[in-house]
Amino acid sequence: METTVQQITPAELKIRMTNDQIILLDVRDYNEWIFCRITGAELIPLHKIYNVRIPVEDNKEIVLYCHTGHRSYFAAQVLQQRGFQKVFNLLGGIDAYAQEVDPSIPRY
Repeated sequence: METTVQQITPAELKIRMTNDQIILLDVRDYNEWIFCRITGAELIPLHKIYNVRIPVEDNKEIVLYCHTGHRSYFAAQVLQQRGFQKVFNLLGGIDAYAQEVDPSIPRY
């Protein structure tokens, strides 16, 4: 069963991050995480998303990202299937975020 995931733009993410409304999860590999990341994100590699404990607090939304948004979209579908309801995918991933919001983040 394919599940549709809500998308969030880099600009929307920046606003929600300043309001402390989200839990930000990076589903890339460790080597990608070491190279660059969005401040405040927690690393949960995609292969662990099926059964790792997700840090949910105070009814916050969960936003997932990867390099370009494809892996995180899949991860968001998995979380929805696990019963999480407020799940979003960062449209364009960290690459779009670096281009549109924070050019200090290295691109690859």
